[in-house]
Amino acid sequence: MTNTRLPLVTIAIPTYNRASCYLPVALRSALGQSYPRLEVLVSDNASSDDTATLIQDIADTRLRYVRHPVNIGANRNSNYCLSQARGDYFLLLHDDDAIDADFLAACMQAVRNEIRPGIIRTGVRVIDERGVIRSETANVADGSSLGRYYRSWFAGKTSWYLVNTLFHTAQLRDSGGFRSTHHLSEDGFAIARLAPFHPVDVCDVKASFRVHAGERTMADPAAAVLWGREYLELLDCMCGLIDDPEESAAVRNEGGRFFARLAYNRAALLRSRAARIRASYEVLRLFRYRCWPTHRSRTLRFIRQAAVSARRRAKKSLGRNVAAASPSAR
Repeated sequence: MTNTRLPLVTIAIPTYNRASCYLPVALRSALGQSYPRLEVLVSDNASSDDTATLIQDIADTRLRYVRHPVNIGANRNSNYCLSQARGDYFLLLHDDDAIDADFLAACMQAVRNEIRPGIIRTGVRVIDERGVIRSETANVADGSSLGRYYRSWFAGKTSWYLVNTLFHTAQLRDSGGFRSTHHLSEDGFAIARLAPFHPVDVCDVKASFRVHAGERTMADPAAAVLWGREYLELLDCMCGLIDDPEESAAVRNEGGRFFARLAYNRAALLRSRAARIRASYEVLRLFRYRCWPTHRSRTLRFIRQAAVSARRRAKKSLGRNVAAASPSAR
């Protein structure tokens, strides 16, 4: 098959002030793909560093560069990239992540170089700010049904990140792109909405998601309750796409525990013990007291201590009220 008959893939890199650290790594991984038919779109969100100079020094006809005069926000920049993509497939590569040289080749081999609806996903590794591997997750998702596919994420059989997910461009646009109520889990919603179109899975790890202090999704752990609300909306979205009532109930049950745990993890990042207790209790209320933070014994102990203390205060208050109301006290 000649190059011109292969599907065109757009790798879009939305970026802001990362020219001196992670952006060069993301660029090298995108332009270093062994798959021959691609374009790389860099959308600069009004960076104040040397991003423009970095891009201009790269002589590659596959590279397109757009600079916004003002910062339009991370989510709008991601959707701008989608609107400008020329490819049949679309990868949103954040400027602190990276893909292996054969990422696209592996994905295209999995679909035999055809343009198929939905998503193609690989395994993924988590790396730190120095590029040291923290963990790896092969993609062994069960695609026999939509419910089992979602539950594979809850069971740790696959990891949902944008860096290891190749989207059918037109379908991603038709589904609304990257959107969610609180602009926190747009990636999860995008994957969930396209999952009904028979996702294609590549088991091997072919992408790197970077965890570091400047990561946007970890920037505000105080928003644990907001994340919890977003997760519950994502769970509603998943269940609404499943036709089988029993399968939908299983997804809601397992997904509730999974998403509650993620929200508790964010609450546990708070430095103040009191703040951790408050946030964890709010998450507990949000999930209607069905999902306790049993995976975090310290957090659970804090909540139990707070509950015991509250009961003691209530008993003392009740005792004083009873004593004040008794005839002997008059």
